[in-house]
Amino acid sequence: MSLSLFGCLTIFSFVAELVFAVCAFVFVRRLLAREPTPMSENVGSVRMVLSKLRKGEPMSEDELDFATQVIADRRSLLAYSIPAAIFTIGCLYVFGSLEQLHGRTPSLRTFIGVLPMLGAINLTAQLHRIAILKRRLPSARKTAAPVAQSGQREAESNF
Repeated sequence: MSLSLFGCLTIFSFVAELVFAVCAFVFVRRLLAREPTPMSENVGSVRMVLSKLRKGEPMSEDELDFATQVIADRRSLLAYSIPAAIFTIGCLYVFGSLEQLHGRTPSLRTFIGVLPMLGAINLTAQLHRIAILKRRLPSARKTAAPVAQSGQREAESNF
């Protein structure tokens, strides 16, 4: 039994998929085992904190700690194993389809595996974009307390 180039690439993609899937599993287990912070329980808190950091707005101590945690999590090499696993799924599909064709002309169905590859590239770019924010952490301004809503300030000042 001799393997063609695409057969060897399919086997290599399968082995890489197993490695990246195990790494992604370990990463997710670590994240789930961690005690959630009060800030992380709010819907949209990651987006809010990262946008404040990008814009250079003042942040409370909790927000700054949460931003540091989010950036550290997304800078981890294990975090990059998730898009790598998605990318290798696409490679596995494309190479496996090309192996099954045995030299015939590939159809559009063969290249459906490119879609997860493009999604993985986008996810990697997003992780990298967040990882770059680490440079802004030391210069982030702190406020004494979280910023209150304007309606709450007026109500407190009336008493």
